Amino acid sequence: MVPRAIFKVPGFMTNSASRETSTVALAHGALTWIEAGQGDAIVLLHGVGSAARSFDAQIDGLSRRWRVLAWNAPGYDGSVCFSDDAPPVGDYAQVVAEWLDAAQIERCHLVGHSLGSLIAARFAADHPDRVKTLTLASCAVGHARLDAETRAKLLAGRLDDVATLGPRAMAEKRGPRLLGPDASPDAIRAVIDVMGAVDPRGYAQAARMLSGGDMFADIARLPPMMPVQIVYGTADVITPPEVNLRVAAARPGARVETIDRAGHALYLEAPERFNAILETFMEARR
Repeated sequence: MVPRAIFKVPGFMTNSASRETSTVALAHGALTWIEAGQGDAIVLLHGVGSAARSFDAQIDGLSRRWRVLAWNAPGYDGSVCFSDDAPPVGDYAQVVAEWLDAAQIERCHLVGHSLGSLIAARFAADHPDRVKTLTLASCAVGHARLDAETRAKLLAGRLDDVATLGPRAMAEKRGPRLLGPDASPDAIRAVIDVMGAVDPRGYAQAARMLSGGDMFADIARLPPMMPVQIVYGTADVITPPEVNLRVAAARPGARVETIDRAGHALYLEAPERFNAILETFMEARR
């Protein structure tokens, strides 16, 4: 690993540890993340309309016993966009590798949510020796296996929304669909606030990556002994249960956990249950 200079900004005190926002210069540019706690590392990768701060409940709850790091993907919340406007998933996975090098993390428990699960699967396939466990939540499998017309329509819908509505109006339109029928007003507001702050260019780059992604190809490359679990909400309309079950079927022996009546942003909607699922899975494989 090559040591890199990391700039840290002390944060507020949580119930577990002092939270810090850190920045490091990587090959593509600056990358930011939020970190708290000590011990074995849990690495959290967010979705296309999200950011590190959406994992507040995981950072607070899990950092009592673990070192928890939540990244801001390139183009999100202070992390520099890629120079290429259509970066493939492998570019994001390479940034994960460089980031972990900078943070002096050789192996981690890797958790990806939605678009983050697509990145996590690629990273785990490319760097299996660096992953203790792999959790794929609300799996965004990518659109590479769809027909060209469907792919173009899905991508255009995302790009048009952010270009014509702007991030805030897009968030008000799309955000509530990320949650289940029992979601609290606070959860809805949190989803809208985070999505409403996305950088349009970073969001567009991530949307194009999703369009070309193929999680199933990466799942097929995972070593048989790697512990993998799939977590999804039964009320998810963005990546419905059947999509997550297809991922589980592609990985025989994968653990499958559900959160009843939770939507796509299940980690935000049911944080205690989500955290417990993670800890149970990871504790047996420390």
